[in-house]
Amino acid sequence: MAKVCQITGKKTIVGNKVSHSNHKTKRTFMPNLHTKRFFIVEEDKWITLKVSTSAIRTINKIGINAALKRGRELGLIKK
Repeated sequence: MAKVCQITGKKTIVGNKVSHSNHKTKRTFMPNLHTKRFFIVEEDKWITLKVSTSAIRTINKIGINAALKRGRELGLIKK
């Protein structure tokens, strides 16, 4: 699977590594992803998502159902 958060859509981006002498080389910035299980009370089941730490905070704030709805709107979660 790609390194993409299933709630926020964060993905790997490319930038420059800049040395002390200001020499620039390409590098990648990876999102801080974790595989985490969440319990959906309404459906009485567990789901596993690959989410960033900021998405975990979002889920804690707005709830798993609203976060899943947001992920489906972005097209990152199928169903």
